[in-house]
Parts: sequence; C-alpha cells; structure tokens
Amino acid sequence: MDYRILPPEELIEEGVAALPPSKSIMNRRLLMAALTPGAPLPPARDDECLDIKVMRSAVGAILSSGGGRVEINAGESATALRFLCSLAAVRPGCDVVLTGEPGLLRRPVGDLVDALRSCGAEIEYLAGEGHAPLRVVGAALDGGEVEIDPSVSSQFVSSLMMAAPLMKRGLKIRFLGEPVSLPYIKMTAAMMRRRGVDVDLAPLSAEVAPGVYSDTVSDQEADWSAAAFWYEVVALTAGWVTLKGEGDVSFPMPGDSIQGDAAAARFFECLGVLTEASEDIPGGVALSPSPEVFGRLDLDLKDYPDLAPALTVTCCMLGVPFRFVGLSNLAIKESDRLQALVEEMDKVGCVLSRIRDYGIEWEGKRHPLAALPEFDSRGDHRLAMAFAPVAAYVPGIVVKDAGCVAKSYPGYWDTLRSLGFQTLDPSAPVPESALERE
Repeated sequence: MDYRILPPEELIEEGVAALPPSKSIMNRRLLMAALTPGAPLPPARDDECLDIKVMRSAVGAILSSGGGRVEINAGESATALRFLCSLAAVRPGCDVVLTGEPGLLRRPVGDLVDALRSCGAEIEYLAGEGHAPLRVVGAALDGGEVEIDPSVSSQFVSSLMMAAPLMKRGLKIRFLGEPVSLPYIKMTAAMMRRRGVDVDLAPLSAEVAPGVYSDTVSDQEADWSAAAFWYEVVALTAGWVTLKGEGDVSFPMPGDSIQGDAAAARFFECLGVLTEASEDIPGGVALSPSPEVFGRLDLDLKDYPDLAPALTVTCCMLGVPFRFVGLSNLAIKESDRLQALVEEMDKVGCVLSRIRDYGIEWEGKRHPLAALPEFDSRGDHRLAMAFAPVAAYVPGIVVKDAGCVAKSYPGYWDTLRSLGFQTLDPSAPVPESALERE
C-alpha cells in the first residue's frame, strides 16, 4: 500500500490524536504476567499494534504448550524474539523454536544467547550463528553472574532482568560498556519493582534477586515514541494538536512517564513546539506552535534512538542544521535508518552526511528537487510516519509501503486524515489547488 499525501487545506486548530498503548510497556507486562504464578495475561485491546499482538499470541502459545515442541514466528518483532528467548529458557519442560520474517532473522541475538547459556540454558542455533531461528529448551536455571555488551540492544538486558527472579541465584548482569537506550532498562526495573522484585541498577550493572512476581499491576501508558510524529506535524504545520490515550490507557505528562521517549517534549521545544496539560481533554497533552526555533540542534540520542527519524525530518524541513550522535544501533533496526535518512532526505534536496556508524548531520547544504519525492519506507514503521508530514511543505509526496505502520501504530493514517491530511492513490494527479499552496 502506497499513499500520495496532501496537506490540510486549513490550519489545524483543534486537532486530537489518540495514541496507541506503549508497546514497550505492554510487551513487558505480558512477559511478567507469564512469569507470575497463576496470573492472567493483560486483556487484549482493539487498538493494539502488531508487535503487541505477536507478543501476546507467542506468550499464550508458550504457556499452553504443555511440554510439546511449539514453533513461534515472531514476524518482524525483535522485542518479542528477545523477550521470548528468556521466557522459554526459564520454563522447565518448554521446547520452543523461535523464528521470524527475513528482516528479523538478520537482527542480532548472539549476546543474549551467550548470556543465557552461561546461566545454564539450552539454546541451539538452527541456521547461522548469532541469529534466529533458535531452539530453546527450558530448565531451572542457576543464574549467578553474566557479562553482556549492552551497546547492541537494551532489550538483551531487559530480557535477562525479567527472567532473573526465576533463577536459583538470581542474576548479576555486568555491562561491557555503556548501555544504549538506558531508559528502557530503567523502565524494566521500575515495572519489576512494582511487582515485588528486588532490582538494583548501577551505572555498569544490574542485579536481580531471586523471588516471585506478585499479581500484575495495571501500569499501561500511551506511547510517547508514537507521540513524536505528532510533534513533527505541529512543528511543520504550526497547528494545535492534543494527544491522549484511549479508554483506561493514560498519557502522562513528560515528567510523570516511565518512558524515556517522553524526552520528545524537550527536544521539540527547540523546534517550536510547546507542551502543556490540556485544559479541554482530561488527561490530554496539548501541543502548540511557538516562534522560538533554535538555529541549530546538536543532540546525543543514545538513550532515545527512536526519536531520530522524526527529529531529522523536522530539522530538514524547518532548515535547522543538526548533528545527532549516539545512533550506532540504528543500522540494525527494521532498516538501516541512518542510511535511509541520508538517502531519503536527499529527495527533498537536503544533503545529509553519515557520521561513520554512530550519527548523522546536516550543515544546511541543499540542491534543487529533481522530482516530486517518493519516499521508500523500507518497510520501517518509524520512517513511514516520519516522512508523511513532509507533505505540509511538499504537497503530493508519496510514501511507499505505508501499511508498515501497523507494527507500532495501526491508527496512524486514520489520525493523520482526521487532522486534514489526504491520502490518495499514487496514480492520482496532484490537484492544482495543492500545487498552488506549495
């Protein structure tokens, strides 16, 4: 599914964007519920994204396997694959084959497997070393102490932490370097503590005592990672948008959230977007435009790599030179996001440079547009959502493989349309009225 996108015909004055549940929080809730004796899984919701659905189905399959071998396809969800590996490893009698789509099978899992094996886990590579598919045979693991490189993915650390209470000696995880996306490790620790588990975080280690999870806690929040794309819309349209959760899912103000990507509020304030509690929608967060835009933005995004696409595109369209570092793991996401941003922003005339394997920068160099941009999302949900608001500056752009947003935000396109954007078939001509606004 490809979309040609046109901007709103009028200023967005009372826009409302409903955010999906945080997949990071929900996937942790599902795993901890599976590790809690007698606890039910959190109930399913209609607005759950594909990653949560994959995780929910897989956890259910493991819990109901009854000792027989079960094969689980995690699709493109690296979170599910990495979390399920530890879940299966600490369940005696479990026999699970974990596989996925080709993109997932290219993503690394070797450091996690090595750490689990050192705890006594039986894990077999069924194809290439360091990658799924894997066969995991569960057992009562001893635990103790492991070392791991946390610069590849914080999910390795979180996966080990959540399984650690079921290990006989608990687990001390020593970090071989600074962890990437540290707020996600802190999120895991906070959720474990709420469930009665003793967790101690230090700058270069995490220690989890043996214990038992208590009944699950309802600590779901709406997704701050998804919120970044509405900050981008406000920055590029100078409109007003209120963000909210749905049903019993709250959307806390930045200072009250356990999600690291709530830092989006701070970063986008530098790009002309203010954040306040909504006066009209209870529990809503109101975004409004500001004329105060920095002349340059230099950020270390090591703890917030998922914000890089929205920030990069926003800076390019506003003409704000930038340098973003701490992004070494973007090359092993759903796509090589660093390279993708360099190549796709060239289509709007912005000449970006890749800073080796850890960053991206733009000094303001431009070239004329050769054609109406057709953005290749590369099947990457965060790229597709980052490219769409470019239509506010270049009406008629095309975003390819637009359906990939279902991985994290299935309602994204409906919400974008509710704010006045139009999504057309790419074969449709760009209306003259849109060209006149360009």
